[in-house]
Amino acid sequence: MEKLTRREEELMRCFWERGPLFVRELVAMMPDPKPHFNTLSTMVRALEAKGYVGHEAFGTTYRYFPAVSEAEFSRRTLRSVVDRYFGNSYLGAVSALVEEEKVSVDELRALIDRIENHANR
Repeated sequence: MEKLTRREEELMRCFWERGPLFVRELVAMMPDPKPHFNTLSTMVRALEAKGYVGHEAFGTTYRYFPAVSEAEFSRRTLRSVVDRYFGNSYLGAVSALVEEEKVSVDELRALIDRIENHANR
């Protein structure tokens, strides 16, 4: 799937948090100064073209809904980061987190336990 811009990702978070929305509802959710209705409408249609949202018609208006779950988006994003910055090495990514002290020894032990339990299924 195509990557999302920061603004597109913000819109997707609205859909993931609230579920199906009309563009006017998205406008109401935005902080001031609120973007114009047409701006958000264009962005939502771009999200639909990228496969991230779908829509259902209500007369002459559309209600949009997430077509990709937040969990799936997170997995795809992580895969992309690991591929791009760590040569597709998850060990390299975890090693970088350990070196930056972002993962504790206890967390690593818990991760090893999860891996071993998953392997024994």
